[in-house]
Amino acid sequence: MTTIETGESTLLCDLTDRVLTITLNRPEARNALSPDLMFAFRRMLATYGDHADVGAVVITGAGQAFCAGGDVKRMAAGAPVERTAEEKFRDMRARHHETAGVIRRLRVPTVAALPGPAAGAGLALALACDLRIAAESAFLSTGYARIGLPGDYGASWLLTRVVGPGRARELMLTSERVGAARALEIGLVNRVVPADKLREATLDLVRPLANGPRIALCYIKDNLDEALDIDHGAAIDREAERMLRSQGTFDHKEAARAFVEKRDPKFEGR
Repeated sequence: MTTIETGESTLLCDLTDRVLTITLNRPEARNALSPDLMFAFRRMLATYGDHADVGAVVITGAGQAFCAGGDVKRMAAGAPVERTAEEKFRDMRARHHETAGVIRRLRVPTVAALPGPAAGAGLALALACDLRIAAESAFLSTGYARIGLPGDYGASWLLTRVVGPGRARELMLTSERVGAARALEIGLVNRVVPADKLREATLDLVRPLANGPRIALCYIKDNLDEALDIDHGAAIDREAERMLRSQGTFDHKEAARAFVEKRDPKFEGR
């Protein structure tokens, strides 16, 4: 394991077997998103999100929570320095695009590992990932309506694509707390495991992805991202283009040889 210095104690980062793990580290505040934490988070995503040594990204939380969302205590205290509405908008927009937006755009597989509650912006960050694995004790909630807010980090857009428009409206309007078993049932998470097995199960899930055919996985994500926005004919054309490009890669040829030779392929991401 290689520990990566984040410059901030509230965010931890390490790289193990091509898996970059980013840990929100404010367990005493259920990993609520403080400004310092978010600044470091944005920097780590920008620096390592598409790094050649990174084959997959895991985002998790320290202690018994994933992320409680925004720091409500800080919200209640009010901003120490008055700013214009335009300045506030620019700052908020950058913060959201450079976290949830970047996670969504990463071309390597991304996994959110939830040891406990994911609420508000925390839920949005988890939804921005490709996959979500949760401890049995976890619950998920949009939480916004409970504090008189409509949602941020693209939560409504992400939630609609994960669970569908009807369920997304229900969860956004009611702020219902959805337990892990129910979350699995409605597709809000992909897997549920005992709390003490979360790290092991997450690595079992993500290691093969991190060491898989990088180019093909990138194209798979491209295909899936476009699936809700283009018609079937266009999807066939885009897939054909990417299939042809992938057929010329070392990884495809290696996988074909490995299949014939009845061995595991050794992918090199080229």
